[in-house]
This record gives sequence, C-alpha cells and structure tokens, in this order.
Amino acid sequence: MSMRNNKNSTQKMTIAESLRLTIQQEMERDKKVFCIGEDIGIKGGFGGAFTVTLGLSEQFGHERILDTPISETGIAGVAIGAALSGMRPIADVQYSDFLFCAMDQLVNQAAKLRFMSGGKLKVPMVMRAPGGATTRGSQHSQSLESYFLHVPGLKVVCPSTAYDAKGLLTAAIRDDSPVLFFEHKLLYGSKGNRAEKGSISPVGEVPLYDYTIPFGKAKIRKKGKDVTILGKLRSVYTALEASKILDQHTISCEVIDPRTIVPFDSKLLFNSVKKTGRLVIVDECTKTGGWAGEISALVQENIFKYLKKPVVRVTAPDTPVPFAPKLENFFIPQAKDVVKEVLKLF
Repeated sequence: MSMRNNKNSTQKMTIAESLRLTIQQEMERDKKVFCIGEDIGIKGGFGGAFTVTLGLSEQFGHERILDTPISETGIAGVAIGAALSGMRPIADVQYSDFLFCAMDQLVNQAAKLRFMSGGKLKVPMVMRAPGGATTRGSQHSQSLESYFLHVPGLKVVCPSTAYDAKGLLTAAIRDDSPVLFFEHKLLYGSKGNRAEKGSISPVGEVPLYDYTIPFGKAKIRKKGKDVTILGKLRSVYTALEASKILDQHTISCEVIDPRTIVPFDSKLLFNSVKKTGRLVIVDECTKTGGWAGEISALVQENIFKYLKKPVVRVTAPDTPVPFAPKLENFFIPQAKDVVKEVLKLF
C-alpha cells in the first residue's frame, strides 16, 4: 500500500527506506518506471544488496521489478534500450565497482546518444550505485564518482540524508538525461535485514508527499566564518565531526554538502569561500585526478584573490582500498585528519 499522504505528513526513516518509498511512489505515479538489477525481487531475499527494493516485487510484480543474471553489461544495455523506447528504468548495480563492467554502455551510449541525435533521442534512466569503503576489499569498496565527472551527458548525484535521497531520486527518475545515483553503503541505515558494520545511520524526517530537489543546489550543513569544509556522501559527516572538534579551538567551520556534483553549485561554494578565505575538501575518492582536485582548480581559477591560504585536499591515498579494517580506517579520511589540516591553515 502506498505511503503517500497529505501535504504535512512526514516520517522518520533511513536513506534505504527513503529510497524505497521514492521508487514505490514513482512506480505508482508512472507505469513507465520499472526497476532492473540483481536479486532485487527474489522471494525471501534482501531486496537488492541493501534492502532498497524490499517488498516491491510483491506490490508491482516481476514484470516491473526485474531480476537479472549477474551481468552489469546486460543490466545497463537493457536499461538504455528501454529508456530509448520511452520507459524510465531504475537500474541497480550491487556495488559501484561493477560500473566498470558497463562503461561502454554508460560512457559511449547513454551519455552521448542525445548529443549525437541532435536531441531527438532521450535516455531517461537512473543507475543506482552503492559505493564507499566497508571492509570489503579493493574490488567492492571504491568511490568512483570522479570517473564520471569527465563524461559530458551524465548527471552525478550524491545524497547524504534521507530527505535529500527522496527529493533527488524523484528528480532523477523524472529527468530526461541519464543519471548516476551514488549511495554510500554506510549511510543506508542500520534498520532492516542488512546492517552494515560502522553505519552512521542518518535517520531523518522525510515527507510522504511528492517533492523534488533540483540538481545543482548545494546545502550548507553548518554555518561558519573561518574556514569552508566541502564533503560529499559520508565525508559530509566526517566534516561535521571535525567541525565540532574545531569549535573547541575557536575555529568556526562552514560545512557544505554539494548533493549533486554534476551539475555542481559553484555559486554557493564561491560565496562561502569569499567569506572564509579558506577551503578544505574532504573526499573518500583517491587524490590524483579526483573530484577534490577539480574543485580546487575551479576555486583557484575563479576566486583566487579571496583565498588567504591554498586550497587543501584531505582524501584517500593513491592506493587500492585495503581489506584489513585498521588499514581501511587509515585509508579513509577521518575527522582527525581534517582537524590536523585545518589547524595548519591557522
């Protein structure tokens, strides 16, 4: 049964629950919307790797909750073909690492067909991709958002709260462009059948009614005046944790969550950096060729004269993600690493 309710109804839920509600409501609203992926509708299963589609096959049937073989190439190919024919697929890869298996479809087909056809072809599809390090080793723990910054035609979304997850996924499903929707595995929440060790579990109030969050609109998570800290996905919480510690050093931090990195809200970031004069970028992606480097260049090209200190990047090192928990904790930027770098600026 739908959870849609009156204009003032909200409910506390995890990001996984918020995503599930969004998919349910969009499938009820538009019969062209369907889900495709591995183990997303198997009876007695988890509802995908992280419970997001749990129970949806009972409501919508297996014609709209399509279980596939283990073939990301096939999932992407079917989703792109369906989108070209007028459907609105929500494709699911169990781990974002497996996007590499579908790079030709995503980069050479989905991203380019609208341009190559002079706008006559549309590819309204969403590719959901869980990422981030969660003690699963080098092939199941990567943060791959930076790879897709270099592909014109793709939109890249990175929600960090349950409220944003619903508004952004609704907007993504209704968008006529292909959208890569990255979700950090440690932000799904600890409720349900799959509880990730080390989950942050950001439970929040989510409206049950219909709403969207426009792409390219960042959010200030904490206001401050001395230094701007920019993070995405899990790194937003790392930045917020660091800001609390820095408060004790009488350093006021402004924490910004971009929410989407393509398109990116440069205006909000520029205004913050003009105020603080300092920028620290926190990112779980590796350092070289990453998102943090791109934002650093963007800021220094446009508002260099406002910078009191060089832009600082706090990222993962240029190595594969290690499997051992202690090494993984060293690999992932921690709040103490952010604090250390901010203190250097003062």
